[in-house]
Amino acid sequence: MSELLPCVIVEPTTEHKATVIWLHGLGADGHDFEPIVPELKLPAELGVKFIFPHAPVIPVTINGGYQMRAWYDIRNADLSQREDEAGVRQSAEQVEQLIKHEIEQGIPADRIILAGFSQGGAVTLHLATRLKQKLAGIVALSTYLTIPDKLAGEKSDANLDTPIFMAHGQQDPVVPMQRGQYSAKVLEDNGFKVQWSDYPMPHAVCLEEIQALGSYIQSVLK
Repeated sequence: MSELLPCVIVEPTTEHKATVIWLHGLGADGHDFEPIVPELKLPAELGVKFIFPHAPVIPVTINGGYQMRAWYDIRNADLSQREDEAGVRQSAEQVEQLIKHEIEQGIPADRIILAGFSQGGAVTLHLATRLKQKLAGIVALSTYLTIPDKLAGEKSDANLDTPIFMAHGQQDPVVPMQRGQYSAKVLEDNGFKVQWSDYPMPHAVCLEEIQALGSYIQSVLK
C-alpha cells in the first residue's frame, strides 16, 4: 500500500460492488469533492465506494513556483502552450495503480468509474483513453485534453464504448469552455463517445450538474 497515493475514502453503507476514483483540481486536495457524495443520491444497493486521492505537492510555475497539490505543472495561462507532459504521464501512472489495487480487491474494471475536475479531469481523460481495461464510466468536469495530437497514436480501444460524461461552465475563466468543446471533438474524432453538457457557471460545479452526474453513475452501474 505504501506506493499508492494517499486518499480520502468514503465507504459504501452496503456491500462494496463498485468504485469511483475522483481526482481534484489544482491546489485542492482529496477532501474537495467529498461533500458531493451524498448529493449524488446514489441508491445504497449500488455499493459505491469513493476514493479521492491527494495529488503530490509540487512547485507550480504559473504560481511563482509555490508548492501546492498538483497533478502536473502549469507553465502558462494559455492551455494550448507547451504542457507538462511528463507530469501528466507520471500522475496517470499513479492513478492507474489505484485502479489496479481496486481490481486486486475484487472490483472488476468495468465496475470502476474514473472521474476528475479541472487538472484532475485532464489526467482522467489522458489515462482513461489509454487504459487497457474497460471502465464503467469516465467523468471529466471543467477540463481539457492534454497532448491531443498524440491521442490517435496512443489510444486504447478498451473504452471506445464507455460513455464519457463531460460538463463545463459557460463562464469558466480558468479553462475556457471552447477548450473543453475542442477536447470533446478530438475525443469523438478518435472514436470515443462523449456526453456533453454545459451550465451557466464559472470554474465550479452546480447542483444541476451533480444531479445529472448522479443519474449518469446509476446508468453505467445498473
